[in-house]
Amino acid sequence: MDPSALPEPPPERTGTALRVTRESAVLRVTLNRPERQNSLDGAVVDELGHALTRAESDPDCVMMALEGAGGIFSTGLDFSSAAAEVSGGASMAAGGEAFLNLMRRFTTARVVVVSCVDGRAAGGGVGLAAASDFVFATGRSRFSLPEALWGLLPCCVLPFLVKRTGLQRAHTMALGTQPVSAREAERWGLVDEVVDDPEHALQRLLVRTTRIDPVTVGELKAYMRALRPDTEETEEHALREFTRLMSSPVVRRRVGSLATAGRLPWEVRPDEGGGRN
Repeated sequence: MDPSALPEPPPERTGTALRVTRESAVLRVTLNRPERQNSLDGAVVDELGHALTRAESDPDCVMMALEGAGGIFSTGLDFSSAAAEVSGGASMAAGGEAFLNLMRRFTTARVVVVSCVDGRAAGGGVGLAAASDFVFATGRSRFSLPEALWGLLPCCVLPFLVKRTGLQRAHTMALGTQPVSAREAERWGLVDEVVDDPEHALQRLLVRTTRIDPVTVGELKAYMRALRPDTEETEEHALREFTRLMSSPVVRRRVGSLATAGRLPWEVRPDEGGGRN
C-alpha cells in the first residue's frame, strides 16, 4: 500500500511551545507561541531537540520541516525568560550550550532539516535557518541579527551563518542589525529559494529526498562538516563569548530593564548601572 494513502495521525503536541505532526515521511514542527514571537527559551530548545530525536528514530521519516506560526518564524532568545534567569543570578552558559548543540545536530542529523520561513526571523531564528539543510522563504520574510543593540554578539549563530553567507555578509548582518529581505538573503546564500508557497518547494524536495538512504544523508553531512573551515573549537569559542557577554553589567542591565520596566535597550541611558567591566 502506498504510505501516502494511509490516514494521517492526529496532531501531536511536544509540550506547549511546539505543534508536531507526522505527515507521510515528514515530521512537521511548528513553533507555536506567536504571542511571544516564537522566541526560544530552554524549554523550547529542549522540545526542538526531542522532535529531532523523534524524526531520527523513525525509520520512515526522512525530513523534519520547521516553521513558525502567526507570520513569525522565530525571534531567537526569549529576553523575558533570560531576564528572569539573569535577575535570579543564573548563568546563561547552559542555555547557550543547548542551543549551540541543537544547531550542530541539525548539521549532523540523518534526516534532512528544512526551515520554511514565512515572516520575521531574528537572532537565534536566523541561526535555526542557517543550520538547516534547506531554507525556503516567502517574499515577505525578513532576517536580522539585532544582538548588538543589547550589547551582545550573535556568537552561537555566526559559525553556522558564515558557512552559508561567507564572513563579510555575516559581518554586515551582525554589525548593521538591519533586516535583510528574503531576496537579498537568497543572493547571500542564507535562503535557498524564495517561493510563494514553501509547501510546494518542500514537496518537490521530498520527492528526491525519499530516494536517498538516511545513512547516506548522515554520511554526507559528516563529510561536509569535515570540509568546513570552522571547527568544534570555533563553536566552543562562540559559547565562551556568549557566556561572557551575558554576564556583563551592560547586558544584565538592559535585559533586566526589559523585564522590570518594559524598556528596550536603546531606551536605557548609558549611565544607568555602570559599564561593561
